Amino acid sequence: MDSFNDVFLEVLKYCHDYKTVSEPGYNRWIKILEPYKFENNVAYLLADSEFTKNTTETNYGAIIREAFENVMGFEVEVKILVKSKEETADSENVSVTPANYSDNLTNLLTFDNFVQGESNKLAFAFAQTVANRYNNNVEQSDPNIVLFNPLLIYGDSGLGKTHLMKAIEYDVKKNNPKLKIVYTTGESFINELVKAIETKDTVNFHEKYRNADFLLVDDIQTIAGKERMQEEFFHTFNELYNAGKQIVLTSDINPSKISKLQDRIQTRLSNGMQVDITPPDLETRMAIIKSKAERLDLQLSESVIKLIAEKIKNNVRQIEGTIKKIKALTLYTNEHPNIQMAQRVTKEIMIEDHPAEITTDRILSEVADAFNVSTEDILSKSRQAKVSLARKIFIYIMKNVKGMTFSQIGDVLNKNHSTMNIHYNEIDQLLNTNKSLKDNVDDIIKNLKTN
Repeated sequence: MDSFNDVFLEVLKYCHDYKTVSEPGYNRWIKILEPYKFENNVAYLLADSEFTKNTTETNYGAIIREAFENVMGFEVEVKILVKSKEETADSENVSVTPANYSDNLTNLLTFDNFVQGESNKLAFAFAQTVANRYNNNVEQSDPNIVLFNPLLIYGDSGLGKTHLMKAIEYDVKKNNPKLKIVYTTGESFINELVKAIETKDTVNFHEKYRNADFLLVDDIQTIAGKERMQEEFFHTFNELYNAGKQIVLTSDINPSKISKLQDRIQTRLSNGMQVDITPPDLETRMAIIKSKAERLDLQLSESVIKLIAEKIKNNVRQIEGTIKKIKALTLYTNEHPNIQMAQRVTKEIMIEDHPAEITTDRILSEVADAFNVSTEDILSKSRQAKVSLARKIFIYIMKNVKGMTFSQIGDVLNKNHSTMNIHYNEIDQLLNTNKSLKDNVDDIIKNLKTN
């Protein structure tokens, strides 16, 4: 296995999914980089010109470094070299083409490598039914198909909802390549609509979404409370549903409990099939660990597998992150995976048996202490610089750690959701360039998760 190649694929995925990285920015400045070599905790990447190198370093250097550290589990320095100017002939240059990247990511999320258990077998079966609706000359008028349109899969973050969505996408593309499949997230749907409205180009937006044969939307709960977005989604849903097209949605929340979601949308969601995914049991978690380790060519003992499964109970994504970090450590420290290594890795990201609830009051208190202001200051309308900064950090943490929507955060601060969105983006951008502030925020988040 080409280890640096594999690591870089995961780095690309991390950057692609990063909140502040646009699709054009990712394609133009990050995706075109090539992995060169990894030495002494330094990742060397290749750019095609001095201009590309400088622009990428300035705008995306911090994100790429964060991606490497997230994937590998330790501090990594990133250096971008220019192919035409650097002497690369003495070392093997491992390249990753954009096409390989796309295919590789899709292949990671299929029905074949989804580990089934009692907690997800019904969602798995329903997802397969939807993926196969155009196979074997199944008629769109088949009454059984109507039962699964829309299909809505719900459950806590990190349990495999996105995996099933991407597995549907993969199977449909493989078996019916002529069908138009649109996969997006609720947040991306919102951002695209905002941009379309700003540029007066809603025609292309409608063309993209209302002519899909399959529409797959992850995290549909994010449109709740946003009237213009719900209006657009409602009409898109109706166009596709009335045309007999397939709609698949996911939500972190039981759809009946999504606050500020229009009744007419709730009604349409309830007309289809709703199925939940719950945290996997110990046996299923161990099977997931074995499967993911095998795919990374990582040999783990039963004792290590059991330790990880006992520590991480509620989030498959965290299990996958643990396996990747253990793999990275074995590659670059020459350690053999053992109990001590597994304990070190899981300590940082595991979910404890009984973690202290991360409440709004706890977040307020931690942020207030860190910035030497009072909780009353944060909740006030004060525009004093340090109070304003603390308030924006509070918004950032409420969104990223507690998972609240901008509307919900706005309710806490008695402000509208668009203001919350603006403040969140300001801090998100600032943390990419201000290491001292980022370290401070990371400490707050660490305290919230470990105390």
